[in-house]
Amino acid sequence: MASTYTPLGVELQATGENAGTWGDKTNVNLQLVEQLAGGFTQQSFSSDADIALSVSDGSTGATLAHRVIEFTSSGSLTATRNCTIPLDVQQLYLLKNSTTGSQSITFKYVSGSGSSATIANGKTILAYARADDGTNPNITAVEFGGDVVDDTSPQLGGDLDTNSFNIAFDDAHGINDENGNEQIIFQTTASAVNQIDVTNAATGNNPSIKATGGDSNVDLVLGPKGTGNIEILGGTNPGTIQLNCESNSHGIQLQSPPHSASQSYTLKFPTGNVTAGTFLKVESVSGSGTTGVGQLSFAESSGISMGKAIAAAIVFG
Repeated sequence: MASTYTPLGVELQATGENAGTWGDKTNVNLQLVEQLAGGFTQQSFSSDADIALSVSDGSTGATLAHRVIEFTSSGSLTATRNCTIPLDVQQLYLLKNSTTGSQSITFKYVSGSGSSATIANGKTILAYARADDGTNPNITAVEFGGDVVDDTSPQLGGDLDTNSFNIAFDDAHGINDENGNEQIIFQTTASAVNQIDVTNAATGNNPSIKATGGDSNVDLVLGPKGTGNIEILGGTNPGTIQLNCESNSHGIQLQSPPHSASQSYTLKFPTGNVTAGTFLKVESVSGSGTTGVGQLSFAESSGISMGKAIAAAIVFG
């Protein structure tokens, strides 16, 4: 009686057969078993087309007879491609899609309407080829998270806990919104010792953004782009800047006119040196009405009463 073979190529020798070669064949079978249990191989899509894996009876090396298969491609795939296996193959596979072209690979039986496994580009899955039906066998798959570096669109299943570590950003990179647009970009300094602290707050307290770091005195720099402005929004009250004392226990406020006033004028500070005994007045106005631009100057108080000088200082004119 001649030898027979399993669906994955292991030779089943008949009694009394293969005198003188039985040991060699047994060694090949053992190598096949080892290959089936943990062997790794790469399978290339040599063209932009489907491929079919086949058994190699009594010999090692067949892609089909490996536990771990990494799919690659000679060029970019332009659509989802199929990799088929014979109907009688029963095996647990670890499959990774490393092809180019951002396309998925469908791992399926050569025919029938049974379930198949889809391997997204850059992903790794565990696929169990069940051979549970002679006509329509099924493949059951479980997808792994895979290496983040291989996943071009990773998603979290919950909050990301940094576990007391930091997130390191490359220079001029940062956080995008859900549409892929830039939300925050971080610019790096190789020797940085100062940074910004952003702190949330409990009920009745205010969140804060502060300059902190290794230096004793650190300014906080805000800057617009081009001719843009740094804008202070209003809430229930008009937009207000508060200048606190050094203990932050009290402060003075500069406030915009209310909405009802419909004012959008601009006041430009004096271009000359500050001088003792002077007050601010509107020296000139360009434009007119609610959008006028007033140029302030330091004016001497001589020639007017103290009351008028005080009034002038209050109203800038």
